[in-house]
Amino acid sequence: GGRLVVISFHSLEDRLVKRFLRDHARVDPALRALPIVPVSALPDLALLTTRAVRASAAEVARNPRSRSAVLRAAEKQR
Repeated sequence: GGRLVVISFHSLEDRLVKRFLRDHARVDPALRALPIVPVSALPDLALLTTRAVRASAAEVARNPRSRSAVLRAAEKQR
């Protein structure tokens, strides 16, 4: 499992990243009700960060540009 880490600086960029990670980390809702989910329907990614990671107040004080940075991470499953 490789890891994917994305830092975005704009809310629209973050929205795209969030949707991509969410869509690839879920089992298809239509297949979720099956007793045995086919291997091909299993998620491609496992989220490493459930929420966006933002810079701490101390980091923003040292580096004001980090204020808008948002980090999201996932790990490849197959």
